[in-house]
Amino acid sequence: MSEPASESEAGGNARPYSVSELAFALKRTLEDAYGFVRLRGELSKVTHHSNGHVYLTLKDERAAIDGVVWKGQVRGLSIRPEQGLEVIVTGKITAYPAGSRYQIVIETMEAAGMGALLAQLERLKARLAAEGLFAPERKRPLPSMPAVVGVITSPTGAVIRDILHRIRDRWPCRVIVWPVVVQGDAGGAGGGGDPRLQRAHAGRAHPAPRRADRGARRRLG
Repeated sequence: MSEPASESEAGGNARPYSVSELAFALKRTLEDAYGFVRLRGELSKVTHHSNGHVYLTLKDERAAIDGVVWKGQVRGLSIRPEQGLEVIVTGKITAYPAGSRYQIVIETMEAAGMGALLAQLERLKARLAAEGLFAPERKRPLPSMPAVVGVITSPTGAVIRDILHRIRDRWPCRVIVWPVVVQGDAGGAGGGGDPRLQRAHAGRAHPAPRRADRGARRRLG
């Protein structure tokens, strides 16, 4: 009985793939099988690039996958991507044959539970405290009769209309709006999340000390 043919001999007459053919075949297979996925993991290597895109890695205890959030999607995220934050993302798996790499192009991102969101808030609080922004000597008393009021909120929608209505009723004065996206539409992702930007803007017209709005009735009701 003859010995069975080796694998190399059996495939000796098969047409060889080119590198490109195999790479693009794998790309199609991967993207067809796992085109749009929901993924949970910890953020690492988070880079907010000057071009507006966010590059990151999602990992767990056994594996990691690179990811990107294009500039046009960043404002739509419900949270700001930060190192060490556990998140749930949805997006499309894409492959790059030229580099034998694959990644997830992220469209949505949310904190993986209240614990992860609170941890992010605590990190932000610690960072701002380290900059001295909560120091008592930096706080200014609210004026009893302000001439200018600054509001940090979305320039459209019911919230700003409610604020303006109540100001007109109770103390008509000039209102300066610092436009940002608000909770549910990527809260904290706009300029209102940086107190230094708020102070720089406020200095132009010297408005009364402001608060980021998270509910007009709670502030003015």
